[in-house]
Amino acid sequence: MRSETETDAETETDAGTETDAGTDLGRGARPDAGTHERSEPPTTVDRGRFGDAVTPWEDPVWRRAALGWAGRELARYGLREAGPREARIRPWSILVRFRTGAGDGDAVWFKASAPAAAFEAALGGALAAWVPGHVMTPLAVDPRRGWCLLPDGGPLFRDVLDRGDAGPADWLVAVGQYARMQRALTPYADRMTELGVPGARTRQLPDIFDGLVATNPTLAPEARQALRARRPLLLDWCAELDAIGLPDSLDHCDLHDGQVLAPGAGRYTFFDWGDAAVGHPFASLLVPARDVRERYGPETVTAVRDAYLEPWTDLGVPLPDLRRAATLAVRLAALSRAVSWFRLFPGSPAADCHEASAFWVEELFAAPDLF
Repeated sequence: MRSETETDAETETDAGTETDAGTDLGRGARPDAGTHERSEPPTTVDRGRFGDAVTPWEDPVWRRAALGWAGRELARYGLREAGPREARIRPWSILVRFRTGAGDGDAVWFKASAPAAAFEAALGGALAAWVPGHVMTPLAVDPRRGWCLLPDGGPLFRDVLDRGDAGPADWLVAVGQYARMQRALTPYADRMTELGVPGARTRQLPDIFDGLVATNPTLAPEARQALRARRPLLLDWCAELDAIGLPDSLDHCDLHDGQVLAPGAGRYTFFDWGDAAVGHPFASLLVPARDVRERYGPETVTAVRDAYLEPWTDLGVPLPDLRRAATLAVRLAALSRAVSWFRLFPGSPAADCHEASAFWVEELFAAPDLF
């Protein structure tokens, strides 16, 4: 879907706001009578190409509450702000980077997810308990409000790849680690559903497809009719995948190189779970396989698939069946991609999201097999 690492933005400076007990009251606000006034760090606000997004950031009451909560949690860890704040405002989330020292890694991130992705806060705390070493451990979580406070996790895998310090072989290690994490999470599939993580289990996909086709206003009548005519093929794919008998787990749904951190050689941290779903684990291969194909060429894609499948080979499923399951799950993953585009703050324009979602629904049948 969308990356929290986007940098295609102009920025605006939102500095000089006045504060109440260390929180931001918003542009032009005044502290309550009797409070101690002190200056806040200046805030650079990056809205990217989403200047028309409707988010809580524009509400001074929300900002006071959110930044106040983050400030109190920082203090609880003995951390103090040491420079300007950087806010990244998107239709699906709000990120604020708090500098806590002079180094690049001396930072803490506040994240507020849109209501449809608010499960991410609770999920992040649970993942840190269930699969430590594979994910970030939040400093603080407010599940009710969908807020979390995260430490800096090290360099992005994308940046390491761009510098030439990693290559295709490192992708094989990363997807293998990710698969081992998913194996460890299979006993928690129902627990994740209870936390609010949306469902995209194979048996649910036909209903998801029906909803997407029926409600997307950008689909022309003839396109809608053509998609419905191919629904029996979708049912066949789902039945075949289900019959292979692999357990459900967590699907990141957007596992590109900007959603992976590389804190050390051969070690990876997976983050940004706002698009996630509980479903067939192999669906997670869609995005990294496309990433690798684009960066290194089609000859590397099967190696990524096989590195991912290796941790699943002890389940007693023959390797040809595992490979067939990967082909099916990656195709069906288009539906999870399509539905995830609507996890926005209420009121944000959704025209682009409808178009992106329609693209993925049509890719379900139109895309060539990746493997």
